[in-house]
Amino acid sequence: MLLFLALLLTIASGLALRRHGYALHLPFVVVKYGGSLLWGAMVYWLLATIFVSTRRIKVVSVALTIAIFVELFRLWHTPSLDAFRLTTAGALLLGRVFSPWNILAYAAGIAAALAVDCALSRPKSSM
Repeated sequence: MLLFLALLLTIASGLALRRHGYALHLPFVVVKYGGSLLWGAMVYWLLATIFVSTRRIKVVSVALTIAIFVELFRLWHTPSLDAFRLTTAGALLLGRVFSPWNILAYAAGIAAALAVDCALSRPKSSM
């Protein structure tokens, strides 16, 4: 349940950042790469929610693979795919322009989600 809650919170945070980031006068770097960081975390939370009994290292590996493939997919252009990328859903799901910096932001988001996951699942010490 915590994993699903983390997924929903991450999605809401990413959408809020994209929608209100500039209105709040946040710098471009924060809005752009903060969104990418949250997207990477979202992929981790989604996989961790679906594959609950899977070891975390496998979840991280698959999340990184998905993130890299999605970014590389931006290099492929067809008229229908480019038309989809111009929609809000297309921009949020696939993005528009390839950037290796996005891969670093995705990896940071996945690492942050992993750290939170480990902290939340750590056994509580009894005093």
